[in-house]
This record gives sequence, structure tokens and C-alpha cells, in this order.
Amino acid sequence: MEEFKYSIPPESRVLVTGATGFTGSVLIKKLINQGVDVVAIARTTSNIEIFEAMAIEWITGDVFDEKIINQAVQGVNYIFHIVTPFREAKSADIVYHNVHILSTQLLAKAALVEPNFKRFIHISTIGVHGHIDNPPGDENSPMHPGDIYQETKLEGEVWIRSFAEREGLPVTIVRPAGIYGPGEKRLLKIYKWVAQRWVPVIGTGKNLLHFIHVDDLTDFLILTATHPKAVGETFICGSQKAMTFRQMVSIISEYYDVSVRFIKLPRLPLFLLGYFFEIICRPLGIEPPIYRRRLAFFTKDRSFNTAKMSNLLGFIPKHSDEEGLKELAQWYLDQAWISVQQTKSLANN
Repeated sequence: MEEFKYSIPPESRVLVTGATGFTGSVLIKKLINQGVDVVAIARTTSNIEIFEAMAIEWITGDVFDEKIINQAVQGVNYIFHIVTPFREAKSADIVYHNVHILSTQLLAKAALVEPNFKRFIHISTIGVHGHIDNPPGDENSPMHPGDIYQETKLEGEVWIRSFAEREGLPVTIVRPAGIYGPGEKRLLKIYKWVAQRWVPVIGTGKNLLHFIHVDDLTDFLILTATHPKAVGETFICGSQKAMTFRQMVSIISEYYDVSVRFIKLPRLPLFLLGYFFEIICRPLGIEPPIYRRRLAFFTKDRSFNTAKMSNLLGFIPKHSDEEGLKELAQWYLDQAWISVQQTKSLANN
């Protein structure tokens, strides 16, 4: 068996929620390669065909269905609770409540009665902190969730922390920064803008963004599942420092060998327009063309001191953001999601 720097004991039984998502799919591949028995919950609408060659025990149903949860948790030693609903402005509030809060409660209560249960890794988000007024922030920064997604993420955190302290459940909470890497699609639009040589920017473009490569994040999740000092702790998982939106664009434009023009857009009218579209489109179940959460990416500062990962657990991310963003730039080209014809020669790359 191949040796892994971060690993879970072979033949352990591990439950992963959100296994078909970006982070979950990377995690389960690592776990299976380590000889771990993986059970995963998938919605009836989830596409699990791409996992056919992998030894995964699939349980089909909703993650907030008590019967499904009780079945999935039987005999489990570790839980990675990653699942999150598609983050769409048109989604009803109850969807976020069920996935972020109700499922957490059901999983924790079911895990508590398992005699050989070892660790519950609860995945939250740095979004619960909102805008960081005096960056960098850290795990103890004030909470300012900005939408229903972040509000329910925070409520799930608060509940499981209280439950764990009261009942003695071994829990670790991880708040990832912006997750990226090959397979990620949320940043594709920005890469396309760069390839087309024009990028919209709200304000100065100097707002701070904090990222974490999915390979580093999943390594860290596995480490927190086994490290004795991780029990009862909360960690922000991010690269060693943040970057501005303009710096991000510069890295991508350098890789694509293009000159970019920034198109400055006014902040207040755009947020008012986003609010208007949310009011009109959400009752109709239509995704708004502009909404405030998406606009916040271009305006809020998300910058954190991530030293706790290193100081307490000895973890240092191995991917620099510069190299990781370039890796993603090439991956988009390889997938033909961005056409080479849109860019100049990629000499020296």
C-alpha cells in the first residue's frame, strides 16, 4: 500500500456527504487510494456514473432524511460533512436550513451512538465572517454572514459546537477559504474575461481574496480527522496570504499572455440592481442575472491569518496561489472551456 503523508487508518469506515461535489470528489479518491471504506450519500438527481470504477457504497436520498442518515452512519468511524446546496440566488431558504442545519443535527446525533466513532469533520466557510474590516482576520474574528447560505452555515457551526461540548462528540470545524483547482468552475467566468481582454471591476479591484487549493484542503481535512490536537478546534484553511482581485487577474493574464482592460462599474447602482433582480426572480424560481452575493466577491475583503493550521497541527499548504491559478488556467484550456484562439501564443508555458 502506498504511504500517504496525511492518511486515515486503512479499513476505517468513512462517511462523506457532498461526495459528488468538487471538494468531496477529490477527498473520496484520496480515501479510497488509502484503503478506506467509503460510504457516500447522493441525491437521486446526482450523477454518480463517473465514480463507477471506485469502491464506494452509495446511499441514495436526502442528507436531511433521518432514515437515510441512520443507515449511512452505521459502523462509521469518521464523518466528513461537506455537503452544501447549489448556491443559487433562486433557492428557497428552507433548502439551506435543511442541508446546513438539519442534516448536521441528524448526523451528529446518529454518530453519538456509534461505539467506534472517532471524529466528525464539519465543513463551514470563511463567509461566516463576512467583510474583514481590519485584515487579516482569524478564527476569532466577528461573525457577519451576508446571506442565507452563510447564515445557515454559521447556525450549523454554532449548533454542532454546542452539541459536541455537551455530549462529548469529537468534532473539528473547518472554514475553507475560496476553494479552487482543476475541476472547479466558479472562477471560469473570470478566466474567460481575461482571455477576452476585458474585466469588469467594482471600485478599485483591490479587495482581498483568500484561496485554498482543493488538494491542500482535502489533505488538511484528513489531517484534522486523525490529529489529537484538532478535537474541539476550529480552523480557517487557506493559503498563507490573500491577494487582491487585480493581482489575481494579473497572474491569469500573464499566463495567457494578454493585456487586460479593466471596465470600472459603480458599486451602489449594481447592488441596487442585484437586489431588484432577486426580488423579481426568486419567487419565480429563476436565477437572477445579477445578485448581491456574486457582487460581494468584487467588493469584500477576505483575508485571514492561517497560522493556527501550522502552529497547532504542523500543516503548511504545498500549493502557492500563483502556481495554482496558472494550473487552473491551463486546465480550462485543456477542457476547451477557454479557446486558445482567444489568447496570444502561450510561449514558455
